Amino acid sequence: MAKFNEKNFGNPSGKAYTIEELLSEGEQLLWRGKPNRKAYILSQVFRMLPFALLWLLVDGFMIGMMIRTEAFSQMGVFVVVIIVFFAFHLIPVWIWLSNVITAGARHKNIEYAFTNTRIIIRSGLIGIDIVNLYYADVSNVNLKVGLTDRIMHVGDVYISGIGKAQVLWDIDNPYEVVAKLQKIVNDIKTDTFYPNNLRPGTNDGYQTKYTGRP
Repeated sequence: MAKFNEKNFGNPSGKAYTIEELLSEGEQLLWRGKPNRKAYILSQVFRMLPFALLWLLVDGFMIGMMIRTEAFSQMGVFVVVIIVFFAFHLIPVWIWLSNVITAGARHKNIEYAFTNTRIIIRSGLIGIDIVNLYYADVSNVNLKVGLTDRIMHVGDVYISGIGKAQVLWDIDNPYEVVAKLQKIVNDIKTDTFYPNNLRPGTNDGYQTKYTGRP
């Protein structure tokens, strides 16, 4: 039985939908953006870099030591086995290298949007994945600004939700974006869960000011 992946239910046709094509009738676009290109590509280079270099150094040392031995030239068919073994053993390095090489293509397909009903995350390399996170399911919105992020004036927005968590990578003006998202989440969740008998006389949606009344 294949592993369950909820993203497969979001875009079964594989069509490269734009944000505008994903909007429902009457759905309002409140913010849209994508990772800062330079910061995103640099983050892909630095992510896993120390681990990949250490792994490559250890394997390179072992390969070098084996080649220097006289017995290596007499191993015959076992040389092929050793080559295959190290090709698989270097998988962490290949993964890091693949992430670096494909960073530009993946950045092209990434886009984020906040609407008056949900958060839309568009991403992918060969196919396009669409993730929808509804505000009622959001529990926390946090910001992480690392050293590289600070230099590039970007930040990563971490969104925790019921059963899922998502990250908006390398966002420009991250403090303003987090403040905006926190306000949208708070307003819409309050609009959804506020007791009916305490609602204001009028309710204009996510910008409503809740004063309450007996």
